Amino acid sequence: MKLVIQKVKESSVTINQEVVGEIGEGLMVLVGFTNGDNQQIIDKMINKLIHLRIFIDENEKMNLSLLDVKGSILSISQFTLYADCKKGRRPSFIDAARPETASPLYDYFNEALVAQGIKVEKGVFGADMKVSLINDGPITIVLDSQELF
Repeated sequence: MKLVIQKVKESSVTINQEVVGEIGEGLMVLVGFTNGDNQQIIDKMINKLIHLRIFIDENEKMNLSLLDVKGSILSISQFTLYADCKKGRRPSFIDAARPETASPLYDYFNEALVAQGIKVEKGVFGADMKVSLINDGPITIVLDSQELF
């Protein structure tokens, strides 16, 4: 599982000129799954995600978590996080989980965040989405479950 996390002032996702999800302060998270990912991995990644101390405290230090600032998450499914560009010019996506596997994992990811008390907005799995954001910092962090656990 990979997450690309961007701390945002605001972010939204649009499909067919209709905004389907938007947040204020929080995190816009691109979410990708690979073969072998499961609910246990997702739970560990969520724990890491919601406790990352990347929000500014009263001393202007990155010392607060998403939970501390009561921020929201805009969750966007993104199979291209598993692009393999080693050979040729066309990326291979063989390491990305197939849609029939990834879609239920994405649903679980979002539901598990809500269960932690996080306000979650999301895109639509497999849709052509336009994502807009104002990156705050800018702060962008990549979490890869294969590197963390």
